[in-house]
Amino acid sequence: MKIFSVSEMIETERVADMAGHTYDTMMEIAGLRVAQAIMSRFAIQDKAILVLVGAGNNGGDALVAGRYLHEAGAKVVFYCTKNRPTDDPNLYQVEQLKIPVLWATHDMQFRVLRMRLTAVDIIVDGVFGTGFSRPMSGTIAQFLRQVRAGIAERTKILTTEKLEQNGNYLGLAPLVPTFPTTSVAQPSEMHPYVVAIDCPSGLNCDTGRFDPLTIPADLTISFAGAKQGHLLYPGASICGELLIADIGIDPQYTTEIMAELVTPEAARQLLPQRPLHGHKGTFGRILIAAGSAEYHGAPILSGRGAFRTGAGLVAMALPQVVRQTAVSLLPEAIFPQISAELMLDHTAEQELVPTLDQYKAILLGPGIGQAESFVLSFLAHLIDMDQSHGIVLDADALNVLANRDDWPHLVNENMILTPHPGEMARLMDIPLSELKEMNRIVIAQTQAKRWGCVLILKGAHTVIAAPDGSCQVLPFANPLLGTAGSGDVLAGSIAALLGQGVAPYQAAVLGAYLHGLAGQLATKEFGDSGLLAREIADYLPQARRVLRQL
Repeated sequence: MKIFSVSEMIETERVADMAGHTYDTMMEIAGLRVAQAIMSRFAIQDKAILVLVGAGNNGGDALVAGRYLHEAGAKVVFYCTKNRPTDDPNLYQVEQLKIPVLWATHDMQFRVLRMRLTAVDIIVDGVFGTGFSRPMSGTIAQFLRQVRAGIAERTKILTTEKLEQNGNYLGLAPLVPTFPTTSVAQPSEMHPYVVAIDCPSGLNCDTGRFDPLTIPADLTISFAGAKQGHLLYPGASICGELLIADIGIDPQYTTEIMAELVTPEAARQLLPQRPLHGHKGTFGRILIAAGSAEYHGAPILSGRGAFRTGAGLVAMALPQVVRQTAVSLLPEAIFPQISAELMLDHTAEQELVPTLDQYKAILLGPGIGQAESFVLSFLAHLIDMDQSHGIVLDADALNVLANRDDWPHLVNENMILTPHPGEMARLMDIPLSELKEMNRIVIAQTQAKRWGCVLILKGAHTVIAAPDGSCQVLPFANPLLGTAGSGDVLAGSIAALLGQGVAPYQAAVLGAYLHGLAGQLATKEFGDSGLLAREIADYLPQARRVLRQL
């Protein structure tokens, strides 16, 4: 499932049109897909639907969608923000069916618009498409301000009616209406349901920023693939449920689009086999070099994540100060003899290097503290070894790298770096505030190519990028996973997949997907807060089982 920039989508449609799959055909299919999405969620017979129609192709999609909804029995009214071309075939068909069409140019102070909004069940937003990029102003700003006010008024009416129906209305003031800010999976009876065609009008589909007058959607239907702005915050928070609709574009025209959204089908294909005759050697021996006097828990969480993701054997190379705690909390692991007391050092390096051939994957960094000399020297040994080892660099290992201007020569395409935004900013040597203004998808792709490694930029809709420019974005944005130690579990999970023979880029994608899916499964019990990192690990086997069944 591709993720497009606006320019990539424009070019893809142009190529498809030149090849004979015309703009008119794509518009017809797009409108049908919108109508089908609405009809799959509602019994629309006699539902009052207001279709907001802009001047461009997005408005054309809206005209087609409204026509299909009318033919299915809905009470459809079109409201056009600007005049359409006189030869517009979609407007002609609407007029032939005698579906009401209202015009903003004839609606003084938007009185008719506000009247319609007070009785609407569903609003279809076809005002702007993906090309919006500048602040709202003038008449269109006034129009959107009236739409938002009308939605708020309609929400008050629906809220009051619902409370009265339930016998709970005590004569108090109606609930203060608010626009939805999170994904809405089911139609709500407490506010008019807003369906955005391609994107909520006012969203910049390249940056994820949106104008304050943008109408938040309950459902956004994007065509051919997701747009980057659907997955970048703050824009992702106003898209509601995101549905990708096929409009018949031949996949051969999208082969050069390097960013993709990870689907369950794609993730499932990456799962390593678990043969019935397998044993702990079959499922990989991994080494975790981590921990310090300050951070006892990080390596334990990584080890737990590794075991829960199917690692056959986990060796924990820890300083003495952490060792006893780890033995008691993770007795399934083995513990190579390490002489270092408070943090891993040159002695630990000498003790570990002769044993490295025993392991298929190595995780370096969780809770390792200020062990800079160990990290750099150990990395140099790993670089000199053959390329049979998968290597994950996490947490403090990344901070150690960031302290050196020449650090990229210490990594290669066999290594997976797992920065959160703060660590990413340090690796790039820029302020975090500057990083937050950048497009996460583009940054991950650019830096993975520049540094020559696999890169996981963590956060809502985590981005995984490869040295060749390939890029995968997760469909998950879940505050439940925003807890201390969550990244340690992720790092251990990825190391476990490397140990089971999954290639670095694929292990990064699958490990991150399982981690995100574990969080989604946990929401059924925990809601949006209160999950402990070790509990994320404990959901990983369930995530793997569910993924096989999806």
